[in-house]
Amino acid sequence: MTNKLDITLDDVYEALRDVYDPEIPVNIVDLGLVRDVALVEKNVDVKMTLTFAGCGMGPYIAQQAEWRLAEIEGLEDINVDLVFDPPWTPDEITDEGRKLLGLD
Repeated sequence: MTNKLDITLDDVYEALRDVYDPEIPVNIVDLGLVRDVALVEKNVDVKMTLTFAGCGMGPYIAQQAEWRLAEIEGLEDINVDLVFDPPWTPDEITDEGRKLLGLD
């Protein structure tokens, strides 16, 4: 839990690294599912995608992201939206994610 009042984008991304797609052992940041994070004072809007639009785990993953962000002290409004345009591709996986998946 963050114990400071000045919330940074690093705080948000650090928290999102604790959220996993239950079908893939890599966090949503390193999978490249987090498309955009907007942090304005104590409000955060996250746009994330899924590995494919029909993924039944989407609502679960988005809820996990919201719950994890709610643990950041000082955040007041948290909004996580699923977006599917453009579609996710494996090219969006970070170098760290590739290592974890054995793709490097």
